[in-house]
Amino acid sequence: MNYTEKYRPQFHYTPEKNWMNDPNGMAYYEGEYHLFYQYTPFSNQPNFEKMHWGHAVSSDLVHWEELPPALSPGEDGAIFSGSAVVDKQNTSGFFDEEGSGLVAIYTNNGNTATPDKPQVQSIAYSKDKGRTWTKYLGNPVLFPDTTLDFRDPKVFWHVETSKWIMSLAVNDRVEFYTSPNLKEWMFASDFGEDVIGTHRGIYECPDLFSMDVDGDPNKKKWVLILSVGDCNGVNPNDPEPPAGGSGMMYFVGTFDGRTFTPDKPIHSIHDLKWIDFGSDFYAAVTWDNTTEIDGRRLWIGWMNNWRYADLLPTNKWRGSTSIPRELKLKTYQEGIRLVQEPVEELSGIRSPLATLENVTITPDTNPLTDITVDKAELIADFEIGTATEFGFKVRTSADEETIIGYNIAMKKLFVDRTNSGKTDFHPDFAAKHEAPLEPDDNRVRLLIYVDWSTIEVFGGDGTAVISDTIFPTPGSDGLNLYTVGGNVKLVSLQINELQSIWLPNDKVKENIHAHQDRLV
Repeated sequence: MNYTEKYRPQFHYTPEKNWMNDPNGMAYYEGEYHLFYQYTPFSNQPNFEKMHWGHAVSSDLVHWEELPPALSPGEDGAIFSGSAVVDKQNTSGFFDEEGSGLVAIYTNNGNTATPDKPQVQSIAYSKDKGRTWTKYLGNPVLFPDTTLDFRDPKVFWHVETSKWIMSLAVNDRVEFYTSPNLKEWMFASDFGEDVIGTHRGIYECPDLFSMDVDGDPNKKKWVLILSVGDCNGVNPNDPEPPAGGSGMMYFVGTFDGRTFTPDKPIHSIHDLKWIDFGSDFYAAVTWDNTTEIDGRRLWIGWMNNWRYADLLPTNKWRGSTSIPRELKLKTYQEGIRLVQEPVEELSGIRSPLATLENVTITPDTNPLTDITVDKAELIADFEIGTATEFGFKVRTSADEETIIGYNIAMKKLFVDRTNSGKTDFHPDFAAKHEAPLEPDDNRVRLLIYVDWSTIEVFGGDGTAVISDTIFPTPGSDGLNLYTVGGNVKLVSLQINELQSIWLPNDKVKENIHAHQDRLV
């Protein structure tokens, strides 16, 4: 396998070839993180009638071993998005007495047994750590009443009621169902139909989970995640996500085992909370069974946008994931907010390249002139001075650059990819994306990940996140510090080159086995 093709990300997961979109079926089981995803195994274009679940595993969330597709379409229809859970108590009865295993819950699209209800929910189980799957003979396990959009089940075990909870995207709302055994489901409640400003696109890929607030286990809140598609919704006049096309939002509230209630009513579009202000972070879902292992709530997203997803200028493969991220809830003056941080495991592929401390940056200087990087981590802390704007220009050459900057007057972080390389495959791709970011004690902190075709920027402590794809010429590897209109103090800067994750498969397997041995 060659993972060095033009634009191939070097520390983001991509399948060796062909099309991928939504991550699904995320679960941690017996030393392995499972990444399933929507996959067309014979084309770099999406084929929704022939959609499979692609499959990869990792011991460290960084290096991945691609496995054969896990679930394939048949007379039951295509295999759309869904989730996987660790059935620890064998509530399903699929496993040996006192045994456990993985159960996948997914949408069958185009089920021939129900032609008037093309989207139904089905389940499958695995007794060998996800390598082979058996579809349940009693499928489908859940049918819609009327809607044609009835998909993307995300399931978790609710300890307080000793039941499984399913969140399901149903056109303009999320429906919640309960089950004792993953086979029999009862409607509980719904949410979202009357939420102002959220219906430009149909709802997709919901996720509901509980989290500590400010790290306090005695103070918990529930978070409901919604992905919103690119138009085709019930109200095309509703606002687009911040960067246009498809995007993600969240709500913080309470859940009693049946009903989700947001803490704050949505009175206007200004009350909406967006997860990522870039174009290319969508359909992110969390891993099952990680909070029980180490307390972390982890997730990963698809780095693409339905507005131009099938037009990306890649050939052998099309579509990638974001870096895995840890989620936290923190209290701010305006209330509780969702915070994202890159997983700590990424430190294992760092190679320190350069450091700077207490340097004044002026409009006519660039202390990084001699540094070139095409995949790197930048950790920077700035103190605001007389400049009106400052930041970095990455993946630069004589005629290409991607700008990661901060506008002081507007208090906005931004990524400008209008001159980032190849942008002409869609008229909306060349754009500048902005996120609100308040300085902290007159300082601005930026954590930036640059790859061969991706940019991920975490502003402050992770409240302002911008994720964008870029397609620069391979030789565009310059790096600049810049200011506009005055000076800024660079308090500290650490530049780390990031190693490629594409080890030979035998080396990946060796890492996984070593991790499993440590767990014994």
